[in-house]
Amino acid sequence: MATFAKPENALKRAEELINVGQKQDALQALHDLITSKRYRAWQKTHEKIMFKYIELCVDMRRGRFAKDGLIQYRIICQQVNVNSLEEVIKHFMDLSTKKAELARSQAQALEDALDVDDLEADKRPEDLMLSYVSGEKGKDRSDRELVTPWFKFLWETYRTVLEILRNNSKLMALYADTAHRAFQFCKQYKRTTEFRRLCEIIRNHLANLNKYRDQRDRPDLTAPESLHFYLDTRFEQLKVATELELWQEAFRSVEDIYGLTSMVKKMPKSSLMAVYYAKLTEIFWISSSHLYHAYAWFKLFQLQKSFNKNLNQKDLQLIASSVLLAALSAPPYDHLKTASHLELEHEKERNLRMYNLIGFNIDAKQHETREVLSRSSLLADLVSKGVMTYVTQEVKDLYYLLENEFLPLDLTSKVQPLLVKISKLGGKVVSASSVPEVQLSHYIPALEKVATLRLLQQVSQVYQTMKVETLSKMVPFFDFSAVERISVEAVKHNFIAMKIDHMKGAVIFDDLGFESDVLQDHLSALAVNLNKSRSMIYPSQTKASKLSAMLLSLGDIVDKEHKKLLARKSIIEKRKEDQERHLLEMEREEETKRLKLQKKTEEAEQKRLASEFEERKHQRILREIEEREQQEAQALLNDVGKRIKKKGKKPPIIEGEKVTTQTLMVLAMQEQLRERQEMEKKMQKLIKTMDHFERAKREEAAPLIETAFQNRLAEEKVLHEREQQLEVERSRLRHDGDVKEKHRLARVMEHKMEFQERVVSRRQAEYNRMRSEREERLSQVLKARKEERDIKRKMLYFLRTEEERLTRLREEEEVRKRQEAEKRKKEEIERWAKLDEIAERQRKREQELEERERLRKEAILRGTPVDVPAKLPSDLPGPGSAAPAPAPAAAAPAAAAAAGGGSKYVPRFRRGAPAEPAAPPASVPSDRWGSGKADDRGAPPAGDKWRPSFGGSGGGTGKSWSSSKFSR
Repeated sequence: MATFAKPENALKRAEELINVGQKQDALQALHDLITSKRYRAWQKTHEKIMFKYIELCVDMRRGRFAKDGLIQYRIICQQVNVNSLEEVIKHFMDLSTKKAELARSQAQALEDALDVDDLEADKRPEDLMLSYVSGEKGKDRSDRELVTPWFKFLWETYRTVLEILRNNSKLMALYADTAHRAFQFCKQYKRTTEFRRLCEIIRNHLANLNKYRDQRDRPDLTAPESLHFYLDTRFEQLKVATELELWQEAFRSVEDIYGLTSMVKKMPKSSLMAVYYAKLTEIFWISSSHLYHAYAWFKLFQLQKSFNKNLNQKDLQLIASSVLLAALSAPPYDHLKTASHLELEHEKERNLRMYNLIGFNIDAKQHETREVLSRSSLLADLVSKGVMTYVTQEVKDLYYLLENEFLPLDLTSKVQPLLVKISKLGGKVVSASSVPEVQLSHYIPALEKVATLRLLQQVSQVYQTMKVETLSKMVPFFDFSAVERISVEAVKHNFIAMKIDHMKGAVIFDDLGFESDVLQDHLSALAVNLNKSRSMIYPSQTKASKLSAMLLSLGDIVDKEHKKLLARKSIIEKRKEDQERHLLEMEREEETKRLKLQKKTEEAEQKRLASEFEERKHQRILREIEEREQQEAQALLNDVGKRIKKKGKKPPIIEGEKVTTQTLMVLAMQEQLRERQEMEKKMQKLIKTMDHFERAKREEAAPLIETAFQNRLAEEKVLHEREQQLEVERSRLRHDGDVKEKHRLARVMEHKMEFQERVVSRRQAEYNRMRSEREERLSQVLKARKEERDIKRKMLYFLRTEEERLTRLREEEEVRKRQEAEKRKKEEIERWAKLDEIAERQRKREQELEERERLRKEAILRGTPVDVPAKLPSDLPGPGSAAPAPAPAAAAPAAAAAAGGGSKYVPRFRRGAPAEPAAPPASVPSDRWGSGKADDRGAPPAGDKWRPSFGGSGGGTGKSWSSSKFSR
């Protein structure tokens, strides 16, 4: 097929071979076609041929063929049509993934399917025999036969694609996507070995990219898009490594991210940095590097506080608490106090490395002048940066107990309840998705160890000796063996000085060094003590000396202030210089951009000229290829004719059309097919001949084999009889020797029995003694338990009686309160009844007064004498009523004038009216509150009750009618 002139014929012939089951021939023909020079001239059908070629490679699992074809296709499409290469590679990966998933689903279906003929039988005989022979289960066997080959091919596919795309700047997105798919493959199927290899492959690709900088299509790492793809790939690698718990590979991924950012001198986005520090916290915690873990948490806290605008107060408090607990969990002593010079150098390099990984901004010169990573400096930074304002109260109290308080006897008893409360805190940080789930209970073991170290340190400053039992009671977290291990580690690093005497059961807190170490500063200690004694004896001189010291220190203060001003001046000058340098750099960058733009324009012009030259060259090559194909077709035709003539046949005659390589290939394949059929006929004939020959040989050899078998039986029978006689003789000799040995050992039997009796008697006495001791010990324990039960029973009786007494008192109190409430309610009811009765009498009296007043007014208007009864039946003395008064004297003249008895003329309209307003009748009683006025509002409605109202509006009498359901 490599000699075909048209790609459509090549595709058609490949499909025919596939239909007849000759996939291998079709794949080989397409491979030869793709790797030939002619293939490069077929621009229009490249993608179709590659799709068919890729499908054949995937079906037959030929990864090497696929790699060769893709390399050739990359050479063709790199400068012309890179999108076609991208589509082919995507198709290749999709097909491989689908085949792997299909194989996995088929293996699962084979495992789950019910494929038995007899439902009462557990397994078929064939399955049982196969399991006994192979020694593996059905699922393992099906996975090995179906799933594993496809997974190997899928893994080879990812490696091939990464290798092809590693130096292609135009397909960086596809390279990153392939790496992500490979990571997900390793994560989904727990392929740790392949994940390590994948990380190493990507690492080598970046190293080669930096090593060979003069490649044509090399990606530019300074470009933002390329940097984004590379960083995104490394962060995905870091995530998958932590999820697979490959912590060493995760740390190497962190180093890769740092190396990449150092290479391009540009920091990633804050969201990626949050993921970076979150993974660093997990890595350092797994490696038990508590100090580095705390620094990583501190950086993560600063990042979230600065850039996360959605961070709520609760999540910020949780993160801050985790930061402080991580810092407190670090050991409070320095590991390098007893280290050698070589170890110090190694630790210095390690700290520099961790500085760079955690901070991204510390170089070697800064490291020389900056303090080494330490617990004290970290806690000071936390206090100065305001982290303490966000932590919970329990964590804050724990910090003050461990770092600021001096409680040698009560430290652990106060720390333990705080640790119990802290262990219940934690949870998912909702407003920061990149932050891992915070569980403060992880820090409890380390905090218990730190609390124990602080206790030992404080106790060693107060006591010289202490009993082991007392120290064990003071540390509720660990038993004494664990405390001993912690103290040994602390003594090793010169944190405390102590010694444990197990013979005496005591702990000695003292400096256990040489005597010379104690005496080397005794003179200075004596001088300090004498100075203190002098200040106590002569306090005035002490005050004067303090004043003189203060006056002397004023000069130092002035010098310090002067130095601060000079330093501030130098800082201002330095900032001015930095600003000027920054402006110069900006101008230089603008000039560089202009030069780059000019260079790009020139390069584009050169590319256009080169492309025109390449096009002319391409047309010339096509013409040469066409001529060469004609020559090859003629030579192939001559070769076929010669080969056919040798066999005595007539050569084929081609007429009517131009001889092409495709026509000659068809003739060659037909001749090859004819030769293969003739060879198969010859082989069938030869096989039949060999069968007859083999049958004849076996028929002749059968009697000879039987004779040899009979001879071998006779020889073996004679050999068996001889061996049996030898075995009888050996047995007789062994028996005689055993009898002699028995007689020899019978002489010491008595001594053996005596020794045995002595040993048995001694062991019996020891057993009796231990048994009596055990019984005595058990009796003491039983007696103690009995006393404990009696005390407990008495205590329970006391508690029960006390509880009954308290219950009875509460019931009596409730009864008393209920009786008082009923009594108050009854008194209230009686009071309201009396008030209702008084109101009813008052209402009747007011009605009678109103009737009397009405009659009097009518009589006055008629001009008739007022004939009102002196006392109405209802004018009986009652509560609150006054005695009746006589009628006024002016009433009689008025009546006489009205009757016409006088000489003076009285107008008609004045005849019925008195000369002056009449006073109210004396018999009208005043109301209850002495207002002297009757309420003219009428009687209350039925069912209502009267109640006085104080403070009514309108200046009334002070009384009001109200409904019964509102008045009470």
